[in-house]
Amino acid sequence: MWLPCLGAVGLVLLVVVFAAIGIYNRLVTLRNRVDNAWSQIDVQLRRRYDLIPNLVETVKGYAAHEKETLEKVVAARNAAMGAQTVKEHSDAENALSSTLRELFAVAEAYPDLKANQNFLMLQEELSGTESKIAYARQFYNDSVMSYNTATQTFPSNLLAGMFGFTAREYFEIEEAAKEPVKVAF
Repeated sequence: MWLPCLGAVGLVLLVVVFAAIGIYNRLVTLRNRVDNAWSQIDVQLRRRYDLIPNLVETVKGYAAHEKETLEKVVAARNAAMGAQTVKEHSDAENALSSTLRELFAVAEAYPDLKANQNFLMLQEELSGTESKIAYARQFYNDSVMSYNTATQTFPSNLLAGMFGFTAREYFEIEEAAKEPVKVAF
């Protein structure tokens, strides 16, 4: 009489164990996807950091008296390279983008600089890198959203809490960069 009940309980227990294993493995997969996505951002940011000194040196040759702007770009680059957390990277990258916009605004005042092939090449490479960073940031934020959703929804949130899966931060852009570009003719 008890044998069929024990079999049913055992079957339910087995299903629960396999479901828990599946949920745990999904959480690990999502966490690894977030880590990989951050690595892709890091690759593009390092490329950006490598381009900036060459850009600064090129501008320095034409606009040496724009020393303050050049120093701000270098300082922002160094701060960005030293960032540790996603929030620190986000803040530092926003500051770096702002100083680079200042640098390109300065370059507009120097027709010889704007025509310099090295400057144009560096500007184009930096623009391409910015596009890659934007794509990598989007992929990272999508991965974070999937991971955070999995860690916060039932029943996976039970296992997430037990095994230390914590929410991850989004890589945010500054508000000014979200505004539409103003074009004046």
